[in-house]
This record gives sequence, structure tokens and C-alpha cells, in this order.
Amino acid sequence: MKCPFCGASSQHIRVIDTREVTDGIRRRRECDQCDQRFTTYERIATMNMLVIKRDGRREEFDKEKLVKSMHIACSKRPVSSYAIDRAAQEIESQLYALGKSEIDSLHIGEMVMDQLQNIDDVAYVRFASVYRRFRNVDSIAEEIQHLQARKRREEELKNQMSLPIGGES
Repeated sequence: MKCPFCGASSQHIRVIDTREVTDGIRRRRECDQCDQRFTTYERIATMNMLVIKRDGRREEFDKEKLVKSMHIACSKRPVSSYAIDRAAQEIESQLYALGKSEIDSLHIGEMVMDQLQNIDDVAYVRFASVYRRFRNVDSIAEEIQHLQARKRREEELKNQMSLPIGGES
């Protein structure tokens, strides 16, 4: 490593702070030659993963494309960029954990829908309408009914878990 300011070699650069970040390690460094400070990031080198599209084409996995599609689904909704980025990071981590060099785009779409269900119902329906290629209003209404039923089940489960044991209050 060389200082980005004066070009001094690594023997003149020292680490002054190290912190773990979501996808690696952040290090603050200082050059003893020019006294400038700079930040470096260390990330695990990931393998190239190909996405198999519906038409059989293969293209390299692009997290930014994933984030962009989620931003579109969440547009004009009360969803923070942080929530979208965190969901995309979770999806990316799960994909690399599979250890496969090729992944079907349909699988990625399902993962996005799982994340969006937990973030925002409207964003979920928006994404599902494109992903599942709904042909008419009835199919959208059916998807909304499934979503509502899932939400009711989750609420019932949550209420059951908060009840005192043995029926005492």
C-alpha cells in the first residue's frame, strides 16, 4: 500500500483506528511522511455470481440493480434508504451463502418479496405485480388477500406469544 497523497510506502503508514462495518473492515490510516489521514476498506473477495434470467440469458449479479428495483417499489412510500440497503445486503449475503456460481432470477425475486413484505405492504404489492406479471385486477386482489391473511396469522401468533402462561393475568 502507498500513501494516496505523497506515495510513501506501507512502512511509513500506520493504522490509527479499525472498525468492523457491515461488509468488511474500515481502517483509518496515517502517513508518517506527510501526516495525511485516509480511510481504507477491507472486504472479502466474493466470487462472481451469474443470474439466470427468465429467457435463459446469464448476467453478472449486480447489487445496485437489486437496490434500484427495491427503490422503485418503495417510491413515495415511508421507507428509508437504509432499510432498503439493509434488505439488499441481507439478500446478497444469503445468495453468497448458497455457494452457487449461478442463481435463478426467480429465486432472487422471491427473496426480494420476502424482504419487502417486512418493510412495506404497498411496496411488496408493487414489486409482486411486476415480478409475477399479473394479467388483471383479480390476480392483484388475490395477492393482496394472501398478504392480508399472512398479516393476520402473524398478528395472531404475536398475540398468543404475549399471553401469560397458565391463563393468569
